[in-house]
Amino acid sequence: MIEKALLPAPQRRWDPVVKLTHWAVVVAVLANALLTEEGSANHIWVGYALAAILTLRLLWGLVGPAEARFSAFPPSPARAVAHVRQIAVRETTAHRSHNPLGALMVYAIWGTLLVIIGTGIGIAGLPSANGGGRLAAASGEVAGAQSAAPGEREAGEARGEQRSEGTEDSERKEDPLGEVHEVAANLLYILILAHIGGVVFESRRQRRNLALAMLPGGR
Repeated sequence: MIEKALLPAPQRRWDPVVKLTHWAVVVAVLANALLTEEGSANHIWVGYALAAILTLRLLWGLVGPAEARFSAFPPSPARAVAHVRQIAVRETTAHRSHNPLGALMVYAIWGTLLVIIGTGIGIAGLPSANGGGRLAAASGEVAGAQSAAPGEREAGEARGEQRSEGTEDSERKEDPLGEVHEVAANLLYILILAHIGGVVFESRRQRRNLALAMLPGGR
């Protein structure tokens, strides 16, 4: 079947804030998935940073350039279905921002991130001057261990590790927030893989590298 182009594919131009928040989210997700231990202070602080990054991007969706605003890519299942039909007959249509399928994926990723952030804050608490929530408790335990005598410190550390492991295991089993947090994180990984696959597919379909538009200096 001959491919039909209803409109020439536009040259996408993402602004610096969109690029910055996009890659900052990527770094934060990878850091908490691969480099930090679940429930650790580093893991929690990366989560706080992720919350700030996502907040900036959502605010930018209200006041940023036309292509970055929510109005440029509203979530529409009907338009997504129409886009799938265009793909089936090899038609291409110009979109000033995300295409309808890409828009649904963006909102799905943002929604999942909000669930991850919300449940994470529900578990760890909000940040404060002394660390907040579990961070404050962890800091207190570390300070107490450091001030103890060497022998007491070793015995206390052993008892603390046993209590900590048992407590964390029981909390994971009983805490619904922890379960939702874990399920949402796993869903996020699936959505990210699907997002990458969609970018590769559309790049081949449009015969241009869409990923370049998200790189510094790329268009």
